[in-house]
Amino acid sequence: MYSVILAVQMGTTPSRSEMFPKFTWNALLTSWDWTPFPVLVLVGVVAVGIWYIKGVTALKQRGVHWKGSRTVNFMLGLLSVDIALQSPIATLAGSSFSDHVTQHMILMALAPPLLALGAPSTLLLQTSSRNTKSRWLAVLHSQLFALVSNPLSAWILYYGVMYVFFLTPLINVAMTHMWLMDIINLLFLFGATLFWWPLVSPDPIVRWKMGFGLKFLALVLGVPFDTFLGIALMGASSPVASMYSLGTTHAGGALLWGLSEFSIVGGIVPIFFQWYSAEEREAIRLDRRYEVTDGGGSLPANGETA
Repeated sequence: MYSVILAVQMGTTPSRSEMFPKFTWNALLTSWDWTPFPVLVLVGVVAVGIWYIKGVTALKQRGVHWKGSRTVNFMLGLLSVDIALQSPIATLAGSSFSDHVTQHMILMALAPPLLALGAPSTLLLQTSSRNTKSRWLAVLHSQLFALVSNPLSAWILYYGVMYVFFLTPLINVAMTHMWLMDIINLLFLFGATLFWWPLVSPDPIVRWKMGFGLKFLALVLGVPFDTFLGIALMGASSPVASMYSLGTTHAGGALLWGLSEFSIVGGIVPIFFQWYSAEEREAIRLDRRYEVTDGGGSLPANGETA
């Protein structure tokens, strides 16, 4: 991994204990956060999961096929959100920057694409009442949603917010006022959802339909920004916040860079398969169209139908 190699060259090689979360079986079982905010997150995750399962069940009862992979992805996305905000990762994020980065990457690069692959908007439109459908469609067609879901603004927000948060005193302020950090984490999740949704989701995008080439480009263009941010943190001369050591700051920078690279590769995979499926569907459509126009026959050299 380039981030680790560069860390060696810079003389800031993080130790294994600094690089990876310090989990023990005891911490895994006892260090879950049961304060009001993570409990509310758990309640919300469970409620959304129940809604999704009930929706899929309703479709099956009507004889409508729903891909099992969508359900699995969505449930994994919900689980990821709860792990990021309630598990020992969230607890350790208060003392280890590498754990903070792990939490950050789950909220921005793991949970959102998994949730998007679950196509919840499509499920909502297929299973909800007429009034709910009308309200949701009104949101999707609104000017405000068009503004915040614009791929360019979502891309700038996705990468820009990481620079503002990690390279300014904001992280220290947020970590010393946990209510603020909780709000920022939710904003991270929301902003990342706006970024990933048009890239990987099978949901129809009302206003901003991106071609597959543009989707690939949106991910590839983020590589230098992730790289520079990781290098900046790895080369920092002081801790990123008062509760973190310089060692975990360097380790967190390396981890941020490495996980960002991995998330980009992971994001390319579903886009590639969606592109491949779209090409197959187009080929089938053209074949059927040819069969209809050709009448099932072929034209010999003399121009008469065989």
